[in-house]
Amino acid sequence: MHRKAWTAVFAALVLTSLLLGSFALATLSAFVGHARVERYAATTAVVAGDQSTRYTAKPWGDPPTTIESSLTERVRVPRSAVARIEAVPGVRAAVADDSVPLTLADKGGSTVPGRATESGDAPVYGHGWGVAALAPFTLRQGRAPSGDHQVVLDGDLAKRAGVGVGDRVRLQAYGSPGAYVVSSIAAPAGCAASSGLAHQGAVFFTDARAGILAGHPGTTDAIGVLAEPGTTVHELYPALRKALDGAAPARDAAAAHRYKEDSSTLRLLTGNGRGEPEFVESAPSRMMLLMLLATVCATVVMIAVLVVASTVTQAVHQRAREMALLRAVGATPRQLRLTVGREVRMVAVSATVLGAIGAVPVFLLLIHLLRARSAVPPGLELPTSYWMMATPVLTAVLTLVVARLSAGIACGRIAKVSPAQAMGESLTEPAEPGRGRTVTGIVLLLLGVSSAGTAALQSGEFAAMAAGTAAMGLVIACALLGPWIARTALRTLGAAARNLGAGGYLAVAASQANSRRLGAAITSIILVVAFVSVQLSAGATLERQGGKQAVAAMRASLEVTADGPGIPRDTVTEVRRVPGVEAATGVMHSTVVLARRETGEPKLDRLPVMGVDPAALPATLDPDVVEGSLKALGRGTVALGKSRASSLVAGVGDEVTVRYGDGVAAPLKVVALYERGLALGDFLFSTDELAPHVAHPLLSRVLITEAPGAGGVAAAVQRALDGSVLGAKVSRAPDAEHLQAEDRGVGQVITVVAVSVIGVFTVIAVLSTLVLIMVGRRQELVLLRLVGAGRGQVRRMLMTEAALIVLSGLIVGTLAAVIPLAAFSFSLAGSLPYLPPVQAGLIVLTVVVTTFAGCLVPARSALRKKHPAGLGSR
Repeated sequence: MHRKAWTAVFAALVLTSLLLGSFALATLSAFVGHARVERYAATTAVVAGDQSTRYTAKPWGDPPTTIESSLTERVRVPRSAVARIEAVPGVRAAVADDSVPLTLADKGGSTVPGRATESGDAPVYGHGWGVAALAPFTLRQGRAPSGDHQVVLDGDLAKRAGVGVGDRVRLQAYGSPGAYVVSSIAAPAGCAASSGLAHQGAVFFTDARAGILAGHPGTTDAIGVLAEPGTTVHELYPALRKALDGAAPARDAAAAHRYKEDSSTLRLLTGNGRGEPEFVESAPSRMMLLMLLATVCATVVMIAVLVVASTVTQAVHQRAREMALLRAVGATPRQLRLTVGREVRMVAVSATVLGAIGAVPVFLLLIHLLRARSAVPPGLELPTSYWMMATPVLTAVLTLVVARLSAGIACGRIAKVSPAQAMGESLTEPAEPGRGRTVTGIVLLLLGVSSAGTAALQSGEFAAMAAGTAAMGLVIACALLGPWIARTALRTLGAAARNLGAGGYLAVAASQANSRRLGAAITSIILVVAFVSVQLSAGATLERQGGKQAVAAMRASLEVTADGPGIPRDTVTEVRRVPGVEAATGVMHSTVVLARRETGEPKLDRLPVMGVDPAALPATLDPDVVEGSLKALGRGTVALGKSRASSLVAGVGDEVTVRYGDGVAAPLKVVALYERGLALGDFLFSTDELAPHVAHPLLSRVLITEAPGAGGVAAAVQRALDGSVLGAKVSRAPDAEHLQAEDRGVGQVITVVAVSVIGVFTVIAVLSTLVLIMVGRRQELVLLRLVGAGRGQVRRMLMTEAALIVLSGLIVGTLAAVIPLAAFSFSLAGSLPYLPPVQAGLIVLTVVVTTFAGCLVPARSALRKKHPAGLGSR
């Protein structure tokens, strides 16, 4: 029996060590992660703008707290800083770099995608030829571009396009396509002639032509610094910093319009930091990934500690009679603790080592899964260095310590009593929860219910915060009040089970006799059902309702899309000239940062937003305006989703301040409120207002509504765009416009992994608890057989017990989840909570299979033989 008891402990410790090690590795990898250095590999340093915004607030009773959030649009650098840098002794050259997104078409007119990566096709960017020295790129054929219509292609792009020196290609940036002659093929130094950068294609123009195509002559994306031979970064950095921070400090291009707390000082990046200006989206993505992994890691630690403690406690309690006998014959408390400690150590050492070894492949699998689902953007490096592999050793030691402490606490109750009291029957049963636990559980239960009520009366973040508090309060209350909940549920359901014959009667009697022990299994089921349901249903409800709103908002009958980075804004004007087009609007995407407070704590929310042509609404997109008018939407104005307006306490005519993706803080007048914020986002801009704050102001698509009775419009639009937009495609039945949070991909992967982890832990907890209970009841089952109970009757009794446990856990767990979910769903989505049937069925199936296996499998020995052996046999 001891072997079976410790087997469950071994399994729990292996899983705990494995999961803690793998998630700790993933969190550490995200913490030390950085943008890949490709185009600036030869630089000593790179000068760039500050890609973060800050907000300070004073929490209740605490000193002021400052937080920051990464910006998703490029903060540019004044081109005048180049002269300052070049004047610094030790600087060989300072090169201004502008990245222009390009669409490339080969000789046959077909668009050429960039190199295929794990996150999709790599983008293609145009640069001035001077930037080639920053990689460095070297010419392999031909010569450097000398005219406005000459370009150099990297070797990979040239191979993909099937072109060589002297061939013609077509390139499109923000305007009409142009024809260019390939003057040379270049490749990074030390690479084959047909090579290029790993995560970006490169096309080089003359410096003058690149500046014209970029369209912002007074500013540049970044400045690469090349040092004189023999000059180290440690020698050059102080001089560069002094030059930038002199009597008239150099500031970024948005300095005059940034929030007062933001820094406009130019950053001087060295080492791995040089990759940040190349892949601006890497920093926001890394921080989101880090926060999500840290949250999941903390949850795994909490769940793991509870499961390990519960499993070890069950194993120790299984030996309560033996330890009581040892105590009765004179064993000291210290001897009992040492005995149990040695047994736990023998099991835990091998289990934690095995888990630590398995943590490494699980970590690598998790990283691969994140990249395969495009949850990690191109250019973000998540290191897997050898020195990081020491992390599972630390988590294994932590797991070992938790197991040892749990064993010491578990045997402490028997160790403390006198030898004369040691054989008391009550010592072999779990202790009745104390008054403090009961009072705390009731208080949290009331807090959870009241928070759910508050959430139902609020909107926006306040509702989400109150619903989250309600869910947490109810889940913890269920854990604290588990024994009473289990006893009440078994008593209530037992009344119906008595009508199922002898098996039902025996099941009810056995359940009531073992209600304290069964309560541990029921509590675990309640917790997993409530927690998993809340995690899965909250996102699914918003996704489903947002999808419905997106479908209802779409009025366009045609859409124009294109290969490459996007569609030039002038395309909308061309489309409107086509006969039969009633309305057309371009769709531009970006983000804004909104500062707010949550219980006094400062918060910065980065939200997806959309820019459209208000003259084409609602003919193409219908936000369902409930107040105001979109006709006034333009420069200096914004339309708000109704839910967001409620949380901001803002109405038509009021002013709200947002921070655009490039760091500019702008006060905007609210001109309209609309209903479909879950689909179209909380803020709706005109493209004229949004475009100046977007690094690459291209449209993701153009939506078209045909005039009534018009025919052949799609073909006419296609003909009109064939020469003006490379790779343009006109199609019917456009997909619904549904804005998604930028962390949706990584959030989905992490949520699925977290829910799976919690599910596995719960399976172990429930299975081990029930197995140990049934192992301890073996004599009871044998006695039932000896007094005349048939195998079928005993089997029906056990199945009825399992059904009682399943129903108790599912019903109470569902109630604990439905209360906060209903409040959350009604306030944010205006609908009932939704959980996909497949996910709901998987939860129920897992609970049913685990519970029935835990009740029936350990009883096989008592049911296998027609005439069981006596009570004393093993």
